[in-house]
Amino acid sequence: MKCRFCNSPSYVEIRYPKKINLCKEHFIEYFEDRVKKSIEKYKMLNKDEKILVAVSGGKDGHVAAWILKKLGYNIELFHINLGIKGFSDESLRAVKALAERLNTPLHVVDLKEITGKTIEDIRGKKCSICGITKRYLMNKFGYERGFDVIITGHNLDDEISFILNNVLNWNIRYLAKHEPVLPAHDKFLKKVKIFFEIDEYLILKYAEAEEIPFTTVKCKFAEGAITLKHRDYLNELEKERSGIKLQFLYGYMKNRHLFKVEEEDFQFRECEVCGMTSAGKICSFCRVWKLYKKKRKKENNKGK
Repeated sequence: MKCRFCNSPSYVEIRYPKKINLCKEHFIEYFEDRVKKSIEKYKMLNKDEKILVAVSGGKDGHVAAWILKKLGYNIELFHINLGIKGFSDESLRAVKALAERLNTPLHVVDLKEITGKTIEDIRGKKCSICGITKRYLMNKFGYERGFDVIITGHNLDDEISFILNNVLNWNIRYLAKHEPVLPAHDKFLKKVKIFFEIDEYLILKYAEAEEIPFTTVKCKFAEGAITLKHRDYLNELEKERSGIKLQFLYGYMKNRHLFKVEEEDFQFRECEVCGMTSAGKICSFCRVWKLYKKKRKKENNKGK
């Protein structure tokens, strides 16, 4: 197959909304144009904002950082060392390689230095706790250092698998949160997903085309995650009916008002342990890592 715009060999086939083949050069232009259009469509960013890009070592966050830097945004990188054997060291190496290629500041925080433990040391649903941990630490770091926006690498496949999972479980509160831009409030920074409408496969092809450093090592705790299973059969549906994933997302966006929760249902306050914004007396992070016990122990020692 040949590229639609030149006589070069096809690098990738785009199947929706029109079936076209593109060479590497024209695919890079196509991909960057789609990202720019998403940023404009949802009014995601402006060039005056100080942007913190969360990078885990994988392709999605790395491509987000790469393309935002290329488009002239003011970015810095943020990485969490989770202490997962066979994964965290490889991830950190990839992140450092990216920072060097982009000549961009990199901030690394170590989970064990903050909590005294790693993801390996905890019991329970590690993926869920990992998600709580990442969201908290990147927001706290960004808030304390004056950033305006946090960028994550969540893509179309992530979003529709999360939406489907929450529909199946009728988690109304979570169904209200699937938007490309979550505005700032209290001590929560604005959060943006520039790949909200972009397929994971295209992100991979862009990373390969631009030779962006990233790791392909998978986290051992993600095996068997239900959202990954949702992703698999949604991709099978996509093979049979091109565009079904985007149509599902657009249908959700059109009807997301049905899942809105009244503001008075949420009573935000400061966490009694860390002082960050929380829905309860103690935030999820301080609760799952039992930091409230450390605080009480310090208070008891002071009282003696």
